[in-house]
Amino acid sequence: MSAPAERAAVPGSYRPALRAGVLVGGPLYDGPATVHLVKDTGTGHAFKVGPREAFLLARMDGTRALDDLGTEYAAAHGKRLGEAQWRQLLALLGTRGLLDGAPRPAAAEAAAPAAAEPRTLWRGTLRLVADADATTARLHRVLRPLLHPAALVPLLLLVLALQAALVVRAGEALDATWALFRNPVLLVAAATLLWLSTALHELAHGVVARHYGGTVAEIGLRWRLPVVIMYCTVDNYPYLPTRWARIATAVAGAVMNLLFLLPFGALWLLAPPDDATRDACAALVLLGTVQALAMLIPLPPLDGYQIAGQLTRTLGLFTASRTYLGLALRRDAAARAYPAPARRAYVAYPAAVLLVLAGIGLALWAAARHLLTGS
Repeated sequence: MSAPAERAAVPGSYRPALRAGVLVGGPLYDGPATVHLVKDTGTGHAFKVGPREAFLLARMDGTRALDDLGTEYAAAHGKRLGEAQWRQLLALLGTRGLLDGAPRPAAAEAAAPAAAEPRTLWRGTLRLVADADATTARLHRVLRPLLHPAALVPLLLLVLALQAALVVRAGEALDATWALFRNPVLLVAAATLLWLSTALHELAHGVVARHYGGTVAEIGLRWRLPVVIMYCTVDNYPYLPTRWARIATAVAGAVMNLLFLLPFGALWLLAPPDDATRDACAALVLLGTVQALAMLIPLPPLDGYQIAGQLTRTLGLFTASRTYLGLALRRDAAARAYPAPARRAYVAYPAAVLLVLAGIGLALWAAARHLLTGS
């Protein structure tokens, strides 16, 4: 089936269908606008459309004629599209190669891939897995039973129990951590285990994304000295089927970090073979918890920022919030153009960030006070 020519009359019986692999996301607040993300997985092109265009795209499955689409559109929005508007929309979709049967954009017209960033000692990126999607698919087949609530809920309860014990025995864990930093051998061992936990963190993102139908593009290492991190890129993350699927994918890494600590927590609390092992396990539980919770801070590019964006249904939450607050503080009339849910999100986000940072500051003060005074 091919798209009608731009200047030809559009027959009401024409049944437009999006090409296989074209994804249409849900509504998101983008500043004062509400948008939907659209992506052609065949070319990698992505763009934004408004709610009315998304309403039509979501129904272009080849089973509805234009007359049917027009009737549904009129019922939802109170007006019908005219002939010229249909021609314009179909021509746009056709030239972008989104309609079934329309030619894809020529290679010369396609967006050229961004040039790879030169890799230096100080900054760069290194792919660690040759085929990240195949690797996570194999892991998902093995680990899928653990993602069932019957297995996952007990594990999460154990994580909560360990974290509660850590809070109760925080002083002991702090003393053990201070001792660990003065023992080079144990410090290297702990650092190695935490690095392994980091690798599992990224694999967990990929496995959970696969569980919800995601495609893992890359798992690798990125460094901007002195910071070195691993990363996992999920190509169709914004298009996973539900908001819960996207939140679960984002939080999976931190949950994996905490699950990784369970055996060491058991050794610390239940059956330490000797004092040195007990202290090392206590320190590892504390450091691993800090590692996991740090990833949930709602600042870019951390996982917590992705979660905040999903909870508020926003794009570019950090920048959009800053822009809105600037307008609101200046009493600019443009601030009133923002939808009420967007205004609430853009005010709540910086407040939440300040609360989190205040909590971190309080925890650091309490830790320093304990180490300096022993109380």
